[in-house]
Amino acid sequence: MKIGITGANGFVGKHLTNYLSLNTEVELIPFERSFFEDEVKLDTFVRSCESIVHLAGLNRHSSPELMFETNVALCAILVESCRRTSSQPHILFSSSTQEDESTLYGQSKKKGREILESWAIENDALVTGAIIPNVFGPFGVPFYNSVVATFCHQINKGESPKIIEDKTLKMIYINDLVVKLFDLIKHPLSGRIEIPHQYTVNVSEILQALLSFSDDYVRQGIIPDISTPFYLDLFNTFRCYVPKEHYPVPFTLNTDNRGSFVEIARTKTSGQFSYSTTKPGITRGNHFHTRKAERFAVINGKAKISLRKIGETEVTDYFIDGSAPAFVDMPIWHTHNITNIGEEELVTLFWINEPYDAEDPDTYFLNV
Repeated sequence: MKIGITGANGFVGKHLTNYLSLNTEVELIPFERSFFEDEVKLDTFVRSCESIVHLAGLNRHSSPELMFETNVALCAILVESCRRTSSQPHILFSSSTQEDESTLYGQSKKKGREILESWAIENDALVTGAIIPNVFGPFGVPFYNSVVATFCHQINKGESPKIIEDKTLKMIYINDLVVKLFDLIKHPLSGRIEIPHQYTVNVSEILQALLSFSDDYVRQGIIPDISTPFYLDLFNTFRCYVPKEHYPVPFTLNTDNRGSFVEIARTKTSGQFSYSTTKPGITRGNHFHTRKAERFAVINGKAKISLRKIGETEVTDYFIDGSAPAFVDMPIWHTHNITNIGEEELVTLFWINEPYDAEDPDTYFLNV
């Protein structure tokens, strides 16, 4: 399947790109925002695609009028390229529940969808107008993508979030949204299609949960109760805003004449505890998870723990000596490994929030 994504660098676009890159049946056709200003490059892109997921546009802007004009214009430019090249790709358009509201953003989405659907009718093509509820998840831009991103950013910066209006929100987690978008690519439908929301929550409920995560997880090192899907999704989102400098977190050694006792993890949830030994010079890991919360605790030997966010090149390294035991938690969508950089055996304890399942491991191998 040859799939192109406009707006691939945005919040939904990056997650969709990461998700599709795990599927060996998909060939992602590269796209850059500048293609909208270059007919030759845009036409080459359109000709190459069997499906186009049109995500490019503005969600917020100081000028609502410019936002309206931009979103509508991008749809018109895409249609003109299809006409010039006599191409009929399936276009999956990302619209919004705000279509039915009077905001210029909502009207821009409705107008853009209508432009695409008119082209489809005229050319016997297929357009899916996906009406998407409020989306949240890791790596969202604060003050732009969602109130969850804004609250996570503010709390981890030591700021005090304010609720302007305690609305009831219909929400979907980004991992689940991209799965539904891929289903619409594989099994395209025509016209306006409403993607169902997963959760119905008040803004105050979200803030209360995030503040409790900050108190439990950041201040006390306690894994909160993430036994329900919503709290796991919210917690995995929150963890991605915790500053890198928070780690490694030293353990408290309770020492007396018998030796020492260290609490590795205090949790309000279930999970799997395990340990490994690693010989000098050996590296373990080089994989990432999309939903699992995981803790590496070094208790003996010397280790380097390395993490890299998927799609980026910057590597974060943490150095831990078992003489001062400490832990690092692995954010989702970050490939990670652990290397024994000492001369003695390395002993590492692990906690992960769900037991290993060979049928559904949520483990994707990729070198840091």
